[in-house]
Parts: sequence; structure tokens; C-alpha cells
Amino acid sequence: MAEEKIQRYTAPALEKGLDILELLSATVVGLSLSEIARDLGRSVSEIFRMLVVLQERGYIAQDPASEKYGLTTRLFEVAHRTPLIQRLTTAAEPLMRDLAHRINQSVHLAILADDAVLIVGQVDPPARHVMSVRLGTRVDLWRASSGRVMMAFQDEDRLAEMLRRTPLPEGADERRLRADLAQIRKSGHEVVDSFVVKGVVNISVPIIDHSGHAVAALTVPHIERFGESVSLADCCVQAIGIADKLTRRLGGGVGYDRSSGTAGTSSDAKQASTSAIVS
Repeated sequence: MAEEKIQRYTAPALEKGLDILELLSATVVGLSLSEIARDLGRSVSEIFRMLVVLQERGYIAQDPASEKYGLTTRLFEVAHRTPLIQRLTTAAEPLMRDLAHRINQSVHLAILADDAVLIVGQVDPPARHVMSVRLGTRVDLWRASSGRVMMAFQDEDRLAEMLRRTPLPEGADERRLRADLAQIRKSGHEVVDSFVVKGVVNISVPIIDHSGHAVAALTVPHIERFGESVSLADCCVQAIGIADKLTRRLGGGVGYDRSSGTAGTSSDAKQASTSAIVS
């Protein structure tokens, strides 16, 4: 009954506008009016009307030379007005910038969005060679260490729902994944080879809210350079420290011991986490 009721109400103009935005989000060089109409299977006249409105509202812009349309940063700006992202990025930016300079590695902040990992914060270090992820990038849930550490700190109902909606990659085993998530929850973080780029080791630490669930993840895609003065172990310790600060600033994780998943003092947690990394 509910599904029938939902299908009875439609908003064709809104759907066309969203189709255009989603189509343009997948292109780097933009698309012309005729290309958009062709790809969406609609007439040039109806697409033109939508483009005019979207352009007037600042969501798209047309290149004068190529006459191709592309997205502006308007969607990004609107997304960052949401309370969670705004609070996270406001609290995280200075801490991430300081961390990136101290460990000479890139740092990014991610949240869960529509069963995927969304990068909402990114800071590069002063080094010439860096490994960074662009703001707004979406990564498949199970191919991101940040996704794994966030899912490790969800309740069973949410985790089961995510597994149902987001199939595991070919060859992956749910029992092994659940064992990995249990280990991440026990240690409070994950240090693992990148699932995307060879030679990169991801240090991912969840940011916990008042209920004990992860609302975000701080990740350092660590690359090893010749003559590097800061070790991987030191990067881990400092990344954990910054994630703990963010957790406390958001009002969560009070007394949480990352090394055991139980209550404890902040000093106990830091000491245990350091010992686990070094060993």
C-alpha cells in the first residue's frame, strides 16, 4: 500500500533536474545541451528549460568557449550546510592541518552517505609527493578502510542492513569481514594496505558519537619516502590522538578505551593504543 501511494505522486520537473545534476557529476569536461538530452533520452527543448533554471540558481555553469555545461561548487556548499558535516569540518580542519604538517602525510575525513564513503575533508602536507583524495569523492563501502572502521562501530541491525544493500566484492567472505570488523572494534582503529593503491598503508580511526557509533573516520593514506623522519607507528599514534580530540569535541567517546572497546581513562587508552601499534 505504501509503495503504491509513493508511486502515485510524481514530480517530473524535479526528476529531470536531478537527472541532469547526476549526469553532470559523472563528467569531467562537461556536456553540451544535445549531449545531455541524448544521454537522458529527452527532448532538447525540455532539457534547455531545466538548464536555464539550474544555471540561474547557480548549480551549473556553461563554458563560453565549448558551450558545455558543468557543475559548480553549489551542491558541495549546500551539502556542507548540514549540521553533521558542518560541525565535523569546522572542528576537524585545524586539527587535520596541524596533523598533516607534523607527520608530513595527507589526511582526509570521511562519512557514510548512501551506502558509500564520502570524503568531506582533505588536507595535504608540505611535502612534494603526496597521496590525497579529492573532496566529494565517493568510494565503495567495502573498498575503503574508512568505511570498514565506521561500520565496525555500528549496531548489528545497521550492519546487517548495510550488508544487505551493499553486496561484498567478488571473492569476499562475510564471515571474514565480520571477523575483521570485530578486530577493528577491539583495537579501535585499523592499519591496512590500501585496497586501491599499491604501496599505500591506510591508517583509519573512527570518530565516535555519544551513543558509541562512528559518525566519521579520520584516515591517513601513508606513503613511505626516503629519509622520512616520522615513522608509521608515530603517524598512527598521532592520528589516533586527533580522532580522539574530534570525538570529544563532538560530545562522544567519553572514557572510551580504543584498545579494548571498554570504558577507561584517556591516558589508559592512549598507552594501550601506542603499545598495540609498536608491537
